[in-house]
Amino acid sequence: MSKFRSLLVLVTAAICLPLAAQAATPRAILEANYKAMGGSAWDHPALRTDYAYSGQGLTGKTQEIDDLRNGAFVERYDLGPAKGADGYDGRDAWSQDLSGTVTLQDGGDQKALAVNQAYRAANMWWRPDFGGATVEELGQKSQDAQLYDVLQITPKGGTQFTAWFDARTHLLARIIEQRNGRPTTTTFSAYETVAGARMPGKVLVSNGDAKYDQHESLTKAEFLPAQPASRFAPPAHQVDDFSISGGATKTIIPFRLVNNHIYADVHVDGKGPFMFIFDTGGVNLLTPPTAKTLGLEVTGAMQANGAGKGHMQAGLTTVKSLRIGAATITNQPFIVLPLNAMSDVEGVDETGMIGFETFRRFVTRIDYGRHLIELIKPSAFNPATAGTAIPIRFNGNTIEVEARYDGITGNFTVDTGNRGNLDLNTPFVSKNDLRAKAQKGIETATGWGIGGPTFGFVMHGAPLDIGPIRIARPVVTLSTDKAGAMADPTVAGNIGAGILKRFIVTLDYGHARMYLKPVTTKVADLDTFDESGMWINDAPNGFVVVYVTGGGPAQKAGIQKGDVIVAVDGRPASSIRLYDLRETLRDAPPGTVEHLTILRGGVRKVIALTLKDML
Repeated sequence: MSKFRSLLVLVTAAICLPLAAQAATPRAILEANYKAMGGSAWDHPALRTDYAYSGQGLTGKTQEIDDLRNGAFVERYDLGPAKGADGYDGRDAWSQDLSGTVTLQDGGDQKALAVNQAYRAANMWWRPDFGGATVEELGQKSQDAQLYDVLQITPKGGTQFTAWFDARTHLLARIIEQRNGRPTTTTFSAYETVAGARMPGKVLVSNGDAKYDQHESLTKAEFLPAQPASRFAPPAHQVDDFSISGGATKTIIPFRLVNNHIYADVHVDGKGPFMFIFDTGGVNLLTPPTAKTLGLEVTGAMQANGAGKGHMQAGLTTVKSLRIGAATITNQPFIVLPLNAMSDVEGVDETGMIGFETFRRFVTRIDYGRHLIELIKPSAFNPATAGTAIPIRFNGNTIEVEARYDGITGNFTVDTGNRGNLDLNTPFVSKNDLRAKAQKGIETATGWGIGGPTFGFVMHGAPLDIGPIRIARPVVTLSTDKAGAMADPTVAGNIGAGILKRFIVTLDYGHARMYLKPVTTKVADLDTFDESGMWINDAPNGFVVVYVTGGGPAQKAGIQKGDVIVAVDGRPASSIRLYDLRETLRDAPPGTVEHLTILRGGVRKVIALTLKDML
C-alpha cells in the first residue's frame, strides 16, 4: 500500500474514546482479519499495487512492490515535479530523492519506519509468533460512531504503532504511528477483492488538516512470482548533472558568517548573484520572491516543519542551472518556501538555500577559520589531510553522528544552519534527567526556526565527545519545546555552528563521512551567549523586542516585549545591522552599559541596559 514519503513531514492526531465492551485477544483479532482479508488467497510471493495520487497540490501515480515473504519493498512516485523512490531490502532502508541521488537512510527513525512498513506489507502479524513483534491489546475504542479493536504493535527492529481493525468487518481501518516525533494516521477504506484477496481501494494520509491530506486510489493490483533481491536493493545510480568549469577538480567560494550562518553568492538560471544560506539541515530552496524574480512556475502545497511549533507551506519548482563559484548543477528540483519571512529574524535578506542535494553531489569543505567553502569532485577528494573521520548517518535530508554528551551516547544532527552551539532535544533531556542536574543558567528564547521561536535552559554544559574529539565545556541548551524539531525523540540533539566553527569541516556524503580538523586561527564568539536578556528582530523603524528573559538585564532595566529600539548610544537604529547589535550584546564585557532609545506607545524613552553574563 503505497504512501508518498514527502520530504516534508506530515502530522496528525486521533481522538479515541475507550468503551466498556470486552475486546477479543490479539490472536483472535488477527485471525479474524486474516479470514476477512481472504486468508490463503494471500499465499503468493509478491504483490504489486498501483495507485492514483492527489494531495498537497500534486497529482500523479505511485507504485509499490512488496515481497510477501520477508516484507522487502520498493515504492516509486511520479507526481509531476516530484519523482523519487524509497525501499527496504531487509537490511537497508534507502531513498532516491527528487534530484535523483540514492542514499541509505539509517538515521533518526528512518530504518525503524521501514521495518514497520515491511512488517505490514508482508502481513507478518498473521504468523504464529506475530512475526517476532510485541503485540498488546488496547481494548475496543469508538470513533465517528464506529467500533474498533485496537492493537499496539512493536515489530522487531521497528517502532511502536497502533492498528485499528473494524470490529464488524475485521478489516484494517487505520494505522497511527510516530514519524520524526510526530503522530501520523493512515486510513484504509473501500476494500476491493483481487484474486480472492481483499485490499484497500482508498488510502488517506492525514495530519488533521484537510489542506495537506494525501489521497490514493487503487488502479491496479496483481500478485507476482518471487522477485529477485536486486528488485528491492538500493538502485545503482550515477548523476551526471554537475561539473566544474575548465575541468577543474574543485572550486573555492568565500562566505560571510552572519549569526553563525554561512552565506555565499550563487547564480540561478543565469541571474544573480543571490546570497543563499548554506545549511546541512536543509534542502535546495528558493523563496517565493526569488522564484518570481526568476519567472519560475511553482506547484504543490506541502507542509514544512522544523524548529519551533509552527510550520510553513512549501511548493516545488525546477531550476535549469545553479552556479556556485565555478561549479554548475543543472535541471534541479527546488523547494519553494517563504524563508523570506525569516529576514527580520536574521537581519539578512533571505533569498534561498543550498542544502542536501548540492552537498550530496560534491565533497564539501567548510573552512570556518578562513571563511571559505570548497566544492570538490568526489573522484578527486583525498581524505589523507582532511582531519579526523567521523561516520555520518542520513535522516532524510539531514546528517547525524553518534556522539556522547556527559558520557551519554546519542545520535546528533550536524547542522550548519543552527546558529547555536549544542541543543539537546526535550525527550533526551527528560529521559536523562538533565534539567535536574543543571546548576547555573537561564530559561530563555534560544533560537528561531521555520516554526517560530524555540526555548530552553541555557548553561555551560558537560563535555561533548564526537569520536575522539572532545569539546570540554560548550554552551548547551536543554530544550523545553513540546513540538517541532527539538521535541523529536529519535534524535538526542543538534550540533550547531557554535561547535562546528572550531573546525575545518569536510562532508563526504558519498562515503558517509565527516572530517573535522581544528582551525588554526582564533575563533570569534566561542561559547558566548546573549548578555542582554532579550530577543530582538528587525522592524521597519528599528529593532523590535519579541521576548524578554525573566529576571534578566532587559527586564530589570524596564524593557518590555513590543518595545522598539530606535537608537543605541545615540546612534540611530537605521545605521546599525541587527547581527552587529546582537554581537555587541553578546560579546561586550559584563557590566557594559548600553543606552537604548526605545519607542513604546508612541513615546520615546532612554533606558540604561547593563549587560550581564547570565550563565
